[in-house]
Amino acid sequence: MRKNKAKEIISSGNAVINGWLQIPSSVSAETMSQQGWDTLTIDMQHGLIDYTNALPILQTISSTNVMPFARVNWNEPGQIMKILDAGCYGVICPMVSNRDEAEKFVQACKYPPEGYRSFGPMRGLIYGGPDYGDHANDEILKMAMIETKEALENLDKIMSTPGLDGIYIGPADLSLAIGEKPGFDKGEGTKAYSTIMKILEHSKKNNIFAGIHNGSAEYAKKMIEKGFQFVTVGSDSRFISAGAKATIDSLKDTVKSEVSKTY
Repeated sequence: MRKNKAKEIISSGNAVINGWLQIPSSVSAETMSQQGWDTLTIDMQHGLIDYTNALPILQTISSTNVMPFARVNWNEPGQIMKILDAGCYGVICPMVSNRDEAEKFVQACKYPPEGYRSFGPMRGLIYGGPDYGDHANDEILKMAMIETKEALENLDKIMSTPGLDGIYIGPADLSLAIGEKPGFDKGEGTKAYSTIMKILEHSKKNNIFAGIHNGSAEYAKKMIEKGFQFVTVGSDSRFISAGAKATIDSLKDTVKSEVSKTY
């Protein structure tokens, strides 16, 4: 079976640099795939992507060395199994709040006897290789999102779930859960930041890796220095909007400057 590069990076003690896809376009995915990301995650929760969009996106990513991941929209076994069958090598599951939910998530990703994933990998065999069924349980990374008040009360119970490889922090929902406004790149004086650091420490205690979504490369670097081994920066849609705005703002400043010279 094709080796999971992200798993190898984490095992070596380094950090995975993850890109985020929200636009339902294989062209957008192709552009992102050529930029040097270690992994690309298809956002099926808050992005505009459904399964019919995800399949050609996975095919596009497969033409590169980038590892394909997906964030599913809920802890629902059918959706988890279907995106894995399509060739996804990592799953991020939102709103995992307790041990029972963590176990159900992991078991949906694993074939018996370790789980209850149904066998029929379809494109997984094409991308992963003919021995996919023999190694999928070990190669596929499983990440539970810690972002609810209940999850914060069950950190060790969730993180000690057999087969769970890592956790992933969504700062926006986490902020809402503790009474702060949603957003990324939380400052050190905020309750959200101290909560993020608490989650990180519990992940280290339980010997699983931690991931986090970031708004800027500078903040992602800071999180890597703190010990996060899976960092996401922005998304394809945010890069388009930010790049366009920067260009327009620059041009408008130039126009204003030229106009001011005439008076």
